[in-house]
Amino acid sequence: MKFLTAALLVNTVAAFAPQGKAFVGQPRASISQLQMAEDPLPFFASSPKSEEKAEEPAATATESSNEDEDEKFFNPIKVSNLRNAQGVDYAPWMNMSEEDERRIEQIKKEKAAARRKRQEQEKSVSGNLYFDSQAQELSGTGLTAKTIDGEVELEWATRSETNTKGFVVKKRPAKTENFEVVASYESWGPLASKGSDGGVYRYLDTSATPGGWVYRITECDNNGNEADLCQCLIEVQTEEEQRAALIAGVGIAVIGVAAVVAGLVLDPYAM
Repeated sequence: MKFLTAALLVNTVAAFAPQGKAFVGQPRASISQLQMAEDPLPFFASSPKSEEKAEEPAATATESSNEDEDEKFFNPIKVSNLRNAQGVDYAPWMNMSEEDERRIEQIKKEKAAARRKRQEQEKSVSGNLYFDSQAQELSGTGLTAKTIDGEVELEWATRSETNTKGFVVKKRPAKTENFEVVASYESWGPLASKGSDGGVYRYLDTSATPGGWVYRITECDNNGNEADLCQCLIEVQTEEEQRAALIAGVGIAVIGVAAVVAGLVLDPYAM
């Protein structure tokens, strides 16, 4: 009975066992398991590599654009005063070429140099001549000059003199800067001060030579200070030039008289 029961149990278990030969050993991995084994990193660690590689060109492009902007900022384009940043003329109807612009710039530089030269010349002038030279000329108190037989006669006037000791006469050739003393109140009495009410002063320069001359009168006070009072420019002519000028003047006068006489003769309504 026990043997029969054991046999039935064996048959029952054999019914549920797999058919065929039994296989003993390590089981084979599937294809998906082999593919995952070839990659040492898990799937969640390998995916960001592709994203980083895809983002590198964008980052490179951004860096290059930033470099271009920096170059434009630190190396600005020099634009002409007559054109905007795009190279378009502010006034297209002017049609100015680069050569015209260079010529305008050259003229501006020459004017600036002449202005600086005038400012330097003004520094060598002091006193009333520096502050009010034009008003002195218009009021008649400035310096006047005329030539007499190759000599230069100077005349100036003062309305009032305060603490004035005398005057100094200076001259220099035209287009030069250095003055030389011609006469002084110390060596020629008439140049000494005439008092608080002022007066008229005259001086005859017998050392003048043909050419252009600039004469200047300087006032000296009792403390030894000097102040430029007035100045003028005169052209001293030679005898030949004076004779030619006289002949030209006479000729112009004769022509004027002849024109008047001809007009009276030819005009029928003048009779």
